[in-house]
Amino acid sequence: MTIQLSKEARATAVASIERYFREERDEKIGNIQAAALLHFVLEEIGPCIYNRAVADVQERLMVRVSELDIEHHEDEFVYWARQRRR
Repeated sequence: MTIQLSKEARATAVASIERYFREERDEKIGNIQAAALLHFVLEEIGPCIYNRAVADVQERLMVRVSELDIEHHEDEFVYWARQRRR
């Protein structure tokens, strides 16, 4: 599974890669090379990041779901008990 980016995000990422090479490595990398590197990273490393994000979200959702019964619990069949208190 290759992570798909919007055209705008892809263009921004390619420009960022070009800038990184220019400013951090003092190398000039062309648009085509930057786009190829982005494609490689998205295909090779992207799934690891994606899977970690899914696992993190799943963990947080499980915690929230486990708290639902505490936050939203309603006692059942309480009508008569309330009537006796009156």
